[in-house]
Amino acid sequence: MPKKAKELGPLAVKQLSAPGTHAVGRVAGLALQITSANAKSWILRVTVGARRREIGLGAYPSVSLKEAHEKAQALRDEIASGIDPVMARKEAASRLRASQALEVTFEDAAKRFIKAKAPEWKNAKHGDQWRNTLAEYAYPKIGNLMVRHVTRSHVTEVLEPIWTSKTETASRLRGRIEAILDWARVKGFRDEGINPAAWRGNLDKLLSAPKKTKRVRNHPALPIDQMAAFMATLRATDGVSARCLDFTILTAARSGESRGARWSEIDLDRGIWAVPPERMKAKKEHRVPLSPAAVELLKAIEREEDQDLVFPSPRSGGQLSDMSLLSLMRRQSLDATPHGFRSTFRDWAGEHTNYPRELAEVALAHIKGDATEAAYWRGDVLEKRRKMMTDWATFISDRANKQPHSANQSQEDENDAE
Repeated sequence: MPKKAKELGPLAVKQLSAPGTHAVGRVAGLALQITSANAKSWILRVTVGARRREIGLGAYPSVSLKEAHEKAQALRDEIASGIDPVMARKEAASRLRASQALEVTFEDAAKRFIKAKAPEWKNAKHGDQWRNTLAEYAYPKIGNLMVRHVTRSHVTEVLEPIWTSKTETASRLRGRIEAILDWARVKGFRDEGINPAAWRGNLDKLLSAPKKTKRVRNHPALPIDQMAAFMATLRATDGVSARCLDFTILTAARSGESRGARWSEIDLDRGIWAVPPERMKAKKEHRVPLSPAAVELLKAIEREEDQDLVFPSPRSGGQLSDMSLLSLMRRQSLDATPHGFRSTFRDWAGEHTNYPRELAEVALAHIKGDATEAAYWRGDVLEKRRKMMTDWATFISDRANKQPHSANQSQEDENDAE
């Protein structure tokens, strides 16, 4: 038991000024340590087991003599009960750091998962699809939640608004959330248990089966009788996005294919755009015969040095976003999407021309069906398609918005020639 020093009162403590350690009494080992006139602090010197400890109790006078007595006595009581205060503090700090390391939000977990898995994905587009769907639908609702707090109700809150209107997207999003939560569990960010985004035995009890869910048309098409007026407005609009949308419509391509179009894919002399397999939905090369209007549009573009993209983003120099094209239509308050022009093209070919349905399907790069359609794919019938695309270009440029004679006439001329 250490010898108790003479107990000092508040005034005596205040008058202490000599550098060194001054015992203040009442609690054995309690002292005021002075390193300079303006640097005074409380310490408790004590033996814990076989170890000597000097435990800081705070600065003086922020911690008064009375408070120092109370803190020192509390520590001595802990030691008497078998607790090492220094070790206890270190353990508490360690637990706090460990706990903080597990405080990962769903958005952080998703980004770390994508970074970890990206090397095994076939192309960068796959990673972009993950990032885009999560950013649009998941992050606004659960992005800031700790990943360990995400429950089934949170997952359904994300999925239910789009489950019937965008079933395929919602189904893929569910799988992505499930994968992220599984990753988080293995990393220790979530407790063991049922993944709240799992389908079988879980969400299948709450949501309709994707394959049986009635599809809602996700890509509204612009009515044919509005095409001429829209094209006139579009062509009066400046900007890369407007030219890209024009090219998309002229070629009946998917917006992603035209936004990613590269000069190295285009042969202006032959009037052919060869989209490589990796950029096609069917993973097959798609040759697009360019109408004179499409060739004219491309020739009017001022190419940038060391830039292979035909329609680069003015800001980043990278590929345009789909929203850049959609915004052009929203400005005109149109209930249609860039992808919907493919439906408009198909309606035009079926209702306003004598071109075979199979020819339009090939132009749209749809997967081949019966033997007749397969024959069109084998032969590619490039020049027949060029005539069709030329008639389409003429039709959508007709400001009078009347059915052009050329579509039917060109097919009749073709039949006569055969």
